[in-house]
Amino acid sequence: MSISKYEAFLKTVELGSLTKAAEALGYTQSGMTYILNSLEDECGLTLLKRDRSGVQLTSDGLEMLPYIEGMCESWRLMREKQDALKGMESGHLRIGTFTSVSTHWLPGIIHAFRQSYPNITFELVHGDYAQIQEWLLRGRVDLGFTQTPLREGLEGIHLKTDDLLAVLPEGHPLAGQRAIDLDALLQEPFIMYAENTPGGIRVMLNSRAVKPNTQFVVEDDHAIIAMVEGGLGVSVLSDLVLRRSPFRVVKRPLNPPLTREIVLACPAGRTITVSSRRFVEYVKEWSARPDGAGETPEQSCGGEEAPR
Repeated sequence: MSISKYEAFLKTVELGSLTKAAEALGYTQSGMTYILNSLEDECGLTLLKRDRSGVQLTSDGLEMLPYIEGMCESWRLMREKQDALKGMESGHLRIGTFTSVSTHWLPGIIHAFRQSYPNITFELVHGDYAQIQEWLLRGRVDLGFTQTPLREGLEGIHLKTDDLLAVLPEGHPLAGQRAIDLDALLQEPFIMYAENTPGGIRVMLNSRAVKPNTQFVVEDDHAIIAMVEGGLGVSVLSDLVLRRSPFRVVKRPLNPPLTREIVLACPAGRTITVSSRRFVEYVKEWSARPDGAGETPEQSCGGEEAPR
């Protein structure tokens, strides 16, 4: 049983505002609405009255409140006892990660996770996909965000299929198209990502019949986007990298589509720490939420929107 929806209900009642409760728990407002609707569907009752003035308990909600409070308190005490018995009071998680996950996912994930486990500390180790998988096999990190394929000896849970997108300067002749033909894009002056791990963007592009017209090789995602903005060429980057970008560029889907599969990986067949297991369980739950890894990305990227 997941207790998080009941905790979300109590926080909403405490603050009298769905928006404030969502901020306090690290959810989006739409994510909080989904959780509360799910709880009411599960109970078969309308527990909250929501209007412009805020959130109030219904008569059914008022009657259910002490039972939900008691259940959440019992759950908290039980977990505290479990954690004490398993030595989780001062656990430390070493997580291998790459830049786009660190920027767009981990702050919210860790913030929400530490509401339940405030004494678990984190060490984030940044690298490329190959480095992260090597660190997992060597025990340098406990868990790792990476992409498929995974090396032998690793297993993972799927988090997101991340689209690879064409990135062009505003006003580029191809920018008016709804989807960009990949071979046509590769003939343009191209800014290539330096990463060259199995399944990586560079390998995918080099496998095409038309080879990229590479003019620059750059290691940093943001440097690539800045160079595209400056009119030095075009590129292909993942949707996650392009989110909330401050640069004035255009992003478009590719034809044929290219994707990467992002996973949270750990060593296969090896007993992981209790704190690692808790974090994996939390990330599994988070990735299934509407506001988690499966969310629908915004189409614009600080520049022109796709033609409708």
